[in-house]
Amino acid sequence: MLRPGDSQRVAELMRETAAAELLPRFRTLSKEEVRFKHPGDVVTVADVASEQRLASGLAKILPGVPVVGEEAVESDPGLVDLIGRPGEACWIVDPLDGTANFAAGKDRFAMIVCLVQDGSTVAGWILDVSRGRMAVAHKGQGAALDGMPVHGRPADRPLIGFVGPKARKEFDRQLSPAARGQLGHMSASSCAGLEYLDILSGLVDFSLYRTTKPWDHAAGTLMLREAGGDGVRFDGEPYEAAQPINAGLIAAAHPQTLAEVRTLFEAVRLPLLAGLPAT
Repeated sequence: MLRPGDSQRVAELMRETAAAELLPRFRTLSKEEVRFKHPGDVVTVADVASEQRLASGLAKILPGVPVVGEEAVESDPGLVDLIGRPGEACWIVDPLDGTANFAAGKDRFAMIVCLVQDGSTVAGWILDVSRGRMAVAHKGQGAALDGMPVHGRPADRPLIGFVGPKARKEFDRQLSPAARGQLGHMSASSCAGLEYLDILSGLVDFSLYRTTKPWDHAAGTLMLREAGGDGVRFDGEPYEAAQPINAGLIAAAHPQTLAEVRTLFEAVRLPLLAGLPAT
């Protein structure tokens, strides 16, 4: 579907959009330019402007392929149904991943774009806006970080992970000391895109998510698979962009790490997973 040079065009579009819409607004937002979609979910004028520019540019790269953007979905929730259409393609866009960080003046935010065909992610791009790092993956062609191929490696230390506070509390409370000793530091960064870059670079070993919005995870899980790892639902099935957002996700860049984390996860009862919305 993508023609020669299209992948580079997407990367250039992302960098141009970040330079035009995100960086000039970083640490300059007024109160009127920040609002809450609902409690805990921030959106800014930068999110909206970035998504509009990305959608316009992607329409020129692949005319006729629809764009499922995080902000557009707020206005039209039915857009997410485009992701799983048999035989069809769509773009999935997170124009500003880590909006809460961005709005608070913290430099941990990203931009994510991926291309889905027949419900399967076939290409993904993640830009670390503040530092300029870029990860790119194409299905069956490997993953690269700043142009260098990435291959996941098993950890030689207790596993470091991105895990939310409620799940961390259950790991600490329920695991035996020996089992808990297999896990090192666990934290959350409020920016899924940069978490995937940190896993690809070997700084962190895995991530665990209760909810899996496609614009946060479709590109990153493809990258981990292409690096030799994977992303799986809590029931062990492979992650897919169109899955229910309450299916969960455990992701790692190496299969040994993924297996170890899944074993520890299955040893812990997480009642907090019950009752999550399906969409």
